[in-house]
Amino acid sequence: MRAPRRSGQTGTMAGIVVVDDPSDPRLADYARLTDVRLRTALEPAHGLFVAEGDKVIRRAVAAGFQVRSMLVTQDKLAGLADVAGACPGPVYLVSDDAAEKVTGYRVHRGALASMARRALPTVTGLLSGAPLPGDLSGAPLPGDLSGAPLPGDLSGGPLAGEGPAAGAAGPAPAGTAHKARDGQPRRPRRIVILEDLVDHGNVGGIFRCAAALGADAVILSPRCADPLYRRAVKVSMGAVFAIPYARMSDWRGGLAEIRAAGFSLLALTPDQSAVPLDKLAPAGRVALLLGTEGDGLSSRWLAEADAAVCIPMSAGAMALGVDSLNVVAAAAIACHELARLPGC
Repeated sequence: MRAPRRSGQTGTMAGIVVVDDPSDPRLADYARLTDVRLRTALEPAHGLFVAEGDKVIRRAVAAGFQVRSMLVTQDKLAGLADVAGACPGPVYLVSDDAAEKVTGYRVHRGALASMARRALPTVTGLLSGAPLPGDLSGAPLPGDLSGAPLPGDLSGGPLAGEGPAAGAAGPAPAGTAHKARDGQPRRPRRIVILEDLVDHGNVGGIFRCAAALGADAVILSPRCADPLYRRAVKVSMGAVFAIPYARMSDWRGGLAEIRAAGFSLLALTPDQSAVPLDKLAPAGRVALLLGTEGDGLSSRWLAEADAAVCIPMSAGAMALGVDSLNVVAAAAIACHELARLPGC
């Protein structure tokens, strides 16, 4: 029997709340999503990220991330009924127009979820093959993850409640590439290291390549873009949930820490005098270094690498001034070549 409808609810599913006012403070987790400076500052600080679209939301849930709340338009609700029904927090049902006014853009996929972040492993811990931080058994995360809005005013009105701080976040996600066949963590042998990539789309694209082509982990320099920012998650199609990653705390000493873990450092460069990737000899544990868009790797990291490697370019293309690839395309080719190396 259908439950009697209460004010603010659809009456068809527990936890669904109809919201007509885009300035409603309960929607604060979804406010001004196109304001990159605001969102990149507040989301990590308050322990959340936003997943967009049916597939990405489902992949985040399957990876064990806790759902704080959901924002769904009427036409997408039926397709997400199972996820919405299991959501421990509120599911806000809004019109297309309200969703656009809250977020700042037309939400074509019609579904957003505010997810709780989890603590990242240290670089040393990740590379050692130690169990990732936290209990992955499904225990509740600390703090109030039931959809309390962010502290601070994101929507123009007063907000109630506080989300978890980053330091109080729960367990880190388990990457599929980080598991041996018996399900136990294993030491990564092939990793990708990103230096100062600030474009979220490129970071998401590289995570997708790394996961698809068998890399065991990704390491980020301190200034790299956030892989859990909405655009990075969207471009990766949820691959950021499938591969473990860590962030360096020290750019200057970061590579020394990775070399100390037994990795050979390979710096990818457009310089055609470098060793072609298809000529690499087998070399145990390998770390592929990828530099920022435009300038590439810093001179410091190039000098610290054990070898500079390149993707051979067509002589005809070089003559026309086409001397390099987009960093995502280069990452895909390089990860494919590393996957073919014996012992990696």
